Amino acid sequence: MQYDALHYPYPSKRNVVYGKKGMVATSQPLAAQAGLEILKKGGNAIDAAIATAACLTVVEPTSNGIGGDAFALVWTKGKLHGLNASGPAPRKLSVEALKKDGYEEIPKYGWIPVTVPGAPSAWGELSRRFGKLSLCEVLAPAIQYAREGYAVSPTTSEAWQRAYDIYKEQLRGVQFNHWFETFAPKGQAPNPGEIWSSEGHARTLESIAQTNGESFYKGELAEAIVTFSKAYGGYLRREDLEAYHPEWVDPIKVNYRGYDVWEMPPNGHGIVALMALNIAKGFDYLEKECVDTYHKQIEALKLAYADGEQYIADASNMNVKAEALLSEGYGQGRRALIGEKAILPQAGKPAQGGTVYLATADDEGNMVSFIQSNYMGFGSGLVVPGTGIALHNRGHNFVLDKAHVNCLEGGKKPYHTIIPGFLTQGEKPIGPFGVMGGFMQPQGHMQVIMNTIDFHLNPQQALDAPRWQWIQGKRVDIEPHFPNHIAQQLAKRGHEINIQLNTGSFGRGQIIWRTEEETLCGGTEARTDGAVVAW
Repeated sequence: MQYDALHYPYPSKRNVVYGKKGMVATSQPLAAQAGLEILKKGGNAIDAAIATAACLTVVEPTSNGIGGDAFALVWTKGKLHGLNASGPAPRKLSVEALKKDGYEEIPKYGWIPVTVPGAPSAWGELSRRFGKLSLCEVLAPAIQYAREGYAVSPTTSEAWQRAYDIYKEQLRGVQFNHWFETFAPKGQAPNPGEIWSSEGHARTLESIAQTNGESFYKGELAEAIVTFSKAYGGYLRREDLEAYHPEWVDPIKVNYRGYDVWEMPPNGHGIVALMALNIAKGFDYLEKECVDTYHKQIEALKLAYADGEQYIADASNMNVKAEALLSEGYGQGRRALIGEKAILPQAGKPAQGGTVYLATADDEGNMVSFIQSNYMGFGSGLVVPGTGIALHNRGHNFVLDKAHVNCLEGGKKPYHTIIPGFLTQGEKPIGPFGVMGGFMQPQGHMQVIMNTIDFHLNPQQALDAPRWQWIQGKRVDIEPHFPNHIAQQLAKRGHEINIQLNTGSFGRGQIIWRTEEETLCGGTEARTDGAVVAW
């Protein structure tokens, strides 16, 4: 892949990083170093990914936790594998039960939005199938940080304070006391550089390591989770945890200008990024920084998202096949709707049929694209007493409309926002990429892939470039350093442009590409405390 830095108009805040034997890129330096430590001990990229992910639950708990979900794309021995470790709603949870209790929508906090957490199962399954080291060795850095404590980084501290302020105002009930005891033991969020630790978190990670994740679903940790659920009216039960297992799935792709861009299939919304690219590839882009380029990107993404919101759900419940949504004919039809002015997107009719991201690579050819989340920061506001397990609230994405494909059902997985990406060319792996951040994620994927392929930017430049985010209707948020003259021209085309000062809402990405020389080239997000470490 060739880069063309001479035509890049924005100076990068960081330099691109090169390495030979291994590389880890993620949003927190200590977690990246933990992954690199495992590589140096003889682990492979899969071991490093697990180590980094587990460490992130400790050093960046504002975005993920042990009680969250995970997805992974793993390139090994010439093949790309997909692991869906998202969990379903409790079997006893139903629309009728919630409406009987007066709910008109799924709440954000408390037990109602808690689905079965999948992250511990992802660590165990990846280790079992592809790892070289034991899970005890791989989780050791995370356990050490949880037990001994670490100095909180600036961006994490800021997110922690924001979550504390929200939770202090909105969380009512003794069931939430454990969150404050765990994450605000001094009555406030930790400041940058302040030491935070959690013995309960350390013991939980040890239990997961010693049982390869089994204790979370069938042992002592499962018992603690269920006891807590029963005590406060939750629907999660032992049978929900015992029945759960992660799923190996076939990744989906589109070919974009000679490269295959890969995503996980639904229930995740990686397909939105693929649909957007499938629409966008029919246009020629003469240069990056012009209104026509941005206008067509935005319009393609809006049409893709309209389809995503209409059709994405648990794969077993979808009434439209992914292949139909990604077909050349369907993409061409959607592309024909794009004109000179901004439109209000509507779903088409195809043929029937608080997240962390990390990337790792090693010198054996293994590469991993891994994403893990509690959703909305810390998640549900619930922490299982004495364990450090912050439970996610992924069930908030369900709807209570029985006519909708994503309607709540017991045992069903919700529409999921976290998505890892991967890029290949022919039979050759180029590498993992991802942009975390709720509904920004497909938009970030589209933008960094086009920055890479269409505009020849290196990984760091592709991440540093100003981003836009479609919100709804014709509203588009832009970063403060987005080109003002292009923003004005987009407004003349009917886009409702809003300058968003919180750059954290535009996602946080990581990229590792394998070069023609078989070295590794990585970039990390300047919008957070990201780090690329190489060996």
